[in-house]
Amino acid sequence: MSIRMPPTLLKLAAKSLLRDQASAIATLEYLPAELFPYLFEMAYCGGCHPQLLKALAQAWPFTVLPLGVLMQSPPDHAPTRAVGLKAMFDAIDVVLAQEVRLRRCKLRVLDLRNTGANFWDMWLRVSTENCSWTEPVTVHSSSPSMEHPLAPLEVFLVLTFDERGQDKFFMHIIQWAQQREGLLHLCCKTLRTSEVPFQRVRKVLDRVRLDCIQDMCESEHPVPAHPEDICSLPGSDEKLFLLEELTEDYEEDGGRLDQVLRCLQTPLDKLCLMFGQRLTHSDLTYLFQCPNLRQLKFLYLCDLSLGDFSEPLRALLEAVAPTLQGLGLDKCGMGDSQVEAILPVLSRCHQFRHFTIFMNNFSVATVEKLLRHTTGLRSLEREVYPIPLEGYRTQGIVNQERLALIQAELTRILRELGQPRTIHLVTKNRIHRKFYKVAFS
Repeated sequence: MSIRMPPTLLKLAAKSLLRDQASAIATLEYLPAELFPYLFEMAYCGGCHPQLLKALAQAWPFTVLPLGVLMQSPPDHAPTRAVGLKAMFDAIDVVLAQEVRLRRCKLRVLDLRNTGANFWDMWLRVSTENCSWTEPVTVHSSSPSMEHPLAPLEVFLVLTFDERGQDKFFMHIIQWAQQREGLLHLCCKTLRTSEVPFQRVRKVLDRVRLDCIQDMCESEHPVPAHPEDICSLPGSDEKLFLLEELTEDYEEDGGRLDQVLRCLQTPLDKLCLMFGQRLTHSDLTYLFQCPNLRQLKFLYLCDLSLGDFSEPLRALLEAVAPTLQGLGLDKCGMGDSQVEAILPVLSRCHQFRHFTIFMNNFSVATVEKLLRHTTGLRSLEREVYPIPLEGYRTQGIVNQERLALIQAELTRILRELGQPRTIHLVTKNRIHRKFYKVAFS
């Protein structure tokens, strides 16, 4: 039986203020900062206190207002979100128009992403399920000095294109920000697409700057396993580009990945592509020629058909080998010959920490070659390989006796190489996936 905790004094005070908005607004300048999160959360979730929300934002005593978390609860509650956003935009307009801001107003960032749950949890001590647990957002490096009293505000946004069709919502925010250019900076931290026509994506991309894309990836896409190894490694200032399953319009246009990447004006740190067999030869060729990828740290390619692209893939890895820390080549139609083509360059990726290449079809001999070519990479922490072809029956079912022999053979190889090491072999079955450990210590 759970015990219901009594409300805190701050919560009771906030409820009392909420009953008389006029008095609450008049006293904001004198209220303790600890009361603002309670009052804001109650006013926002109530959906009928726009003037109080506006006043709270104008006197916000913290540098960041993580509104995006509240916009998710309850999910897709359009009326509440509309009232809240309008109040925020009205408040920002007032702040931007002020020659001298209110004494206690420290607002510099309006965060519309689903991040910052720990901010609300710290102040409200409430459960924040379905929210992303990340460190408090830091101001982007492009931001002006925070000591300047009238430094431009920043609005953080994730562009997500999927079946929910939020294009109008994005365009409204983008147009609003463009009308205040010079006073406000719209920073699109992450781009996600899923099963949408490319022209729909491009229509929005043409209206927004993508040069400040920054890693804030709450990965919700169906990646085979552990996408966080590539997409969500530490580093709040690292730039990420993520595309997932553009529809046939993309391929029929001959591939337009080059046009999308040319929107970026600064080098990427992380690149994640999941097109479902729609990556073209020209796309992969452009990737190793793209100057914005020369400092790439993490490359994740999933569910692509790379069987005929051995040479451009090798050239891409050659281009990024000096900085590459993580590589995922999962479910890419790679066999023995395709892996053979990239073996030499793998041995030169001395910054390697994560390497996954499961759901591909190659032999025990190829796994052995991979182990030998990567044995000198001292920073390598995580390795995931497919169960070799010899470990399956004809129906694609794992033969446990053969698998045990394969594990024993790979353990012998690791012992021979003389370096403490743990790898995992993974089954092909996406739904009932199993991991088998092979280790030498």
